[in-house]
Amino acid sequence: MASVSSVPSGSAVTAGAMAGAGHGDAARTTPLRVDAQRNLEHVLRAAREVFGELGYGAPMEDVARRARVGVGTVYRRFPSKDVLVRRIAEEETSRLTDQARAALGQEDEPWSALSRFLRTSVASGAGRLLPPQVLQVGVADEPGDDTGEPRVPQQRTQPGPGELRLVSGERAAGGAAGPVPAEHDAGAAALLEVVGQLVERARAAGELRPDVSVSDVLLVIATAAPSLPDAEQRAAASARLLDILLEGLRSRPA
Repeated sequence: MASVSSVPSGSAVTAGAMAGAGHGDAARTTPLRVDAQRNLEHVLRAAREVFGELGYGAPMEDVARRARVGVGTVYRRFPSKDVLVRRIAEEETSRLTDQARAALGQEDEPWSALSRFLRTSVASGAGRLLPPQVLQVGVADEPGDDTGEPRVPQQRTQPGPGELRLVSGERAAGGAAGPVPAEHDAGAAALLEVVGQLVERARAAGELRPDVSVSDVLLVIATAAPSLPDAEQRAAASARLLDILLEGLRSRPA
């Protein structure tokens, strides 16, 4: 059977290969011609920018316009918007996890590790692309227990009020419809696990407020990444806001 590179661009074989490449691992393993690979990179870069500025509700036409390709080119690579959103969300979740692991492995001081993760993640703009179809925040029903002390949420398998949890099978607010694939659950679980370690270390060292949870840390990333048209203003606003939020996370002597 001829390879994709040897088939004329207008053939049904090429179109089918390109559409099929939008699913799962095939999106990263199917060989592409040079021009197809370039278009894919343009589309992914444009999608990150558009979704980062307008949210995951932005239409595919905006992505195509930013990538300077026809909308048909976007749909040939990603048969539905849901596929493109999941691809971007998966990559951003992986990037956040890598940043958290780097901070955990390279910083000896717990607070330095947590603050490094937050600063790196905010600077990368990852907060504007936190995957809404994978993570959601529960609303606190009980502010504390009968001792009057604030409740410390569980970090992993039993999330409590205000704690981030995995969403499987349903639409999360603002996210894509449909079931969440197993690989997304695994990616989100890896992120929650390593950020949970950063939080637990900082709390055990007495440097983090005892009521701060993993969800609070990820919300800081999202909150400290404002969408401003000017890159210099955006960086300055992010740095200033993050300084304020970090001060709010730190514990204070009794």
